[in-house]
Amino acid sequence: MSSRQAALEFANKSKQDFLEDLIHFLKIPSISTLPEHNPDMLEAAQWLVSQMEKFQFKDVNIMPTDGHPIVYGSYDKAGKSAPTVLVYGHYDVQPVDPIDEWDNEPFKPQVRDGDIYARGASDMKGQVVAHLKAVESYLDSYDLPVNIKYLIEGEEEIGSPNLEKFLSQNEDLLHCDFCLNADSGILGVDTPSLAYSLRGLAYFEINLHGPESDLHSGTFGGAVINPGNVIAQVIAAMKDENGRIMLPGFYDDVVELAAAEREQLAQLPQTEEWWKEQSNTSALGGEFGYTATERATIRPTLDVNGLYSGFIGKGSKTVLPAKAMAKISMRLVPNQEPEKVRQSLETFMDKHIPAGITWEIDELSSALPGTIDLDSAIAKSAGEALRSVWNKSAIYKREGGTVPVVGMIKKVLGVDSLMLGFGLPDDNLHAPNEKFHVNNFHRGIETYIHFMDNLAK
Repeated sequence: MSSRQAALEFANKSKQDFLEDLIHFLKIPSISTLPEHNPDMLEAAQWLVSQMEKFQFKDVNIMPTDGHPIVYGSYDKAGKSAPTVLVYGHYDVQPVDPIDEWDNEPFKPQVRDGDIYARGASDMKGQVVAHLKAVESYLDSYDLPVNIKYLIEGEEEIGSPNLEKFLSQNEDLLHCDFCLNADSGILGVDTPSLAYSLRGLAYFEINLHGPESDLHSGTFGGAVINPGNVIAQVIAAMKDENGRIMLPGFYDDVVELAAAEREQLAQLPQTEEWWKEQSNTSALGGEFGYTATERATIRPTLDVNGLYSGFIGKGSKTVLPAKAMAKISMRLVPNQEPEKVRQSLETFMDKHIPAGITWEIDELSSALPGTIDLDSAIAKSAGEALRSVWNKSAIYKREGGTVPVVGMIKKVLGVDSLMLGFGLPDDNLHAPNEKFHVNNFHRGIETYIHFMDNLAK
């Protein structure tokens, strides 16, 4: 019997045991943002350590940061000629509010209609445990065919504030050929898919200041420049009538997709109607000349995320505001860099802000885009693994969202990340009744077994 087949058979006979281990992990309320759950964070980290020690991994450790610790463990018996995979995950979860909208207690997991309901089930304890159990299945009878390094952090849900520093301080320890990021999903229960590209992010807060204090709009209106009017005019000027972003040089690094790839994207089951249904809206908009799927995945964007000026309470107050604020996010595509986008925004502001108004820009967050070559051994191994488990070819897709750790790992460690996870679009991430499809949990274990074996070969 081959090592692959032995691992698959072990996984099949251990389904209930593996599910019970996941349930145990899900019972730990490892909410990173709430200090009262710090002991739970440590308990979750210790549970991961116990799993890796069971595998007799090397250097298994709970490594401190300035916040919650990172769990590390390594396996190198595959030898120097075998690929080394850095497996990224996180053990922290979101708060559970609003609690009254849950159908079960968030940290008392329930299996209903083929799904397991609990906070963290899909994001991302289910994904982490799936990989751990793939490793356990292989190690029951054989050595792993690849080298593994686990990097499982406890601060993803609060923006990974200490991860980049940890990566920089441990470059040699984390040296690898690529990163496997399991914090991902597929398009449907019976639709295996692989995200090969993510957009980056440049997120800014713009503040405008006019008079020293709010003024009476009857006394001063028409004579004093109104920051509220100015910010509305500036935002309106950021796009033209075709939805094209008007910041100077914004598109300089944007590469147009080849016709073949656009044709491939058009085959995705994401029609215009699908986007309307998903967003619960009656009409779509965006950059002229592109489909909704293209606008949401392969094109850069500029959106207002927040806007404030003057009196916004109930009723009327005739005030001329002293200041105005807007939060602006831009999703970036491969080759675009957040710092260049900031420079473009500053040039735009210099041109459009009139005398009498001062302004400043604060960067709230940024992340590089990420992509992986579909012709690489990494992507091919993953695609073959998905096909082996689902008995159909995987759909390859670009994601419109941003996973900051992908850009961070590329920046610090110089390696690409493969997004290979098994969540579903309706898993209620960050919301009440978060769930993970139980069959996807088991299929994920099988997929990781196939993937490791494919990669080694």
